Order: sequence, then structure tokens, then C-alpha cells
Amino acid sequence: MNTDLATGVNLAWAIAAGVDGLGDVGVVVCPPFISLAAVREAISNRPVSIGAQNMHHDDSGAFTGEVSPVMLAGVCDYVLLGHSERRQMFGETDEMVGRKVAAAVAHGLRPIVCVGETLEQREAGNATEIVRWQVTSALAEIDAGSANELVIAYEPVWAIGTGRAATPQIADQMMGGAIRSTAAATMPLLYGGSVNAGNAREYASVANINGALVGGASLDADSFLAIARLFGDGKDR
Repeated sequence: MNTDLATGVNLAWAIAAGVDGLGDVGVVVCPPFISLAAVREAISNRPVSIGAQNMHHDDSGAFTGEVSPVMLAGVCDYVLLGHSERRQMFGETDEMVGRKVAAAVAHGLRPIVCVGETLEQREAGNATEIVRWQVTSALAEIDAGSANELVIAYEPVWAIGTGRAATPQIADQMMGGAIRSTAAATMPLLYGGSVNAGNAREYASVANINGALVGGASLDADSFLAIARLFGDGKDR
């Protein structure tokens, strides 16, 4: 929950203005709901996609304060679903995330589905089982052909906003094992968890990591672009 309308538009423009030279790196910005239309207009001629940060699974109804896939379809390309903060603070379950995924796909939105274990689950030895089930649940209500429309973001909950990033080895093990074994072979996999310009190169060098879900570092255009550039360099080698 960051940036007002003007700040959000300016940040998106600064990112969009700096994407030249990133090669084949795809960039998606996910501003708050209030900024979506303005950001889309501001960067309409730039090679940057737009995503929402959340979505309700129904098309309409008495859900005051919620935003439906029908509302988002005209202004977004992507939608972020199942973020750990949504799961922890708002009680979103795996079943709810699966319903949202199906609704997003039905309306032409590409879901970025967040999965990841808590510190307690990792220490109990359940991390792989938990993450595999989260991926399975996300895919439960769509057909195999639609599965290729998903992007999976592995965000170990214990690394979100803590400055304690999972090592590239931990990320590779989880993404190459629990996630890739459950997801479609061509489904892009992102790592999210305190990614910054100082550690992005390490993650970019991991074969099972196709990109990054950038949190706090995305609030600074230079930092975000540095991360994108490092991923472009890492995947070109």
C-alpha cells in the first residue's frame, strides 16, 4: 500500500522510460487500483505491461470495496494473486486463490500467483509439501491449456520485507522441485523475497528462476531497473 496517484504515475513513467536496452526482459508494473487507468494512459506507448495487486473472484455482486475481473480486464494485462500478505492478513485460502485464478483466466487476465512457506513450515520440514499444494490449488479450476497463462512467484514468507532473502540454492531447490514438478514446463517462475540490486545477479544465474517479483526495491525506479538489467544480463550468458 504505497504511492498516491501522482507518485504512482511518475514512478511507472520513470520505469517505462528506462526499459530500453533491457533486451528480452519483460517488465510488469502493479500500481494501486486508483492509479491503474492513469498509469496505463501514461505509459501506453512503452513496452511495459500493467497488473493489479488483487482481485475478487466474482464478476459482480454485493462485495463492497472489492474489484472484479470484469473491472480490471479493460486496464490490466496481469493480476497478482495469493500474495503472502493477502493470505496472512486477509485470510485468503488456497481454494480462494484457485477461484481467483480461474476468474482471471476467463477474462483474459494473466495471473501472477504467489506461493511460499512460513518459517514455521520450513523448520517443520513441510515447505515442499506446502508449496506444491499451493501450486496444485492454483491450477485446480483451469484446464491444462490455460495453465500456460500463469506465472508462479515463489516468495518464502520468512523472506518478505525482512531483508533475509532465501539463498539462491534454497530458491533453486524449491522452484526446480516443488514448483516445476507441479507447474507446466513452460510456465515462467519468479523469485520474490527481498530481491534488490545487490543480490539480483545471484538469482538471475539460477536456471529455474526466470525473473523476479520485486517488492520494496520497486518503489525506486533506478533500483528496479538495475534489477531488471541484472536479470537480462544473467539470462543472456
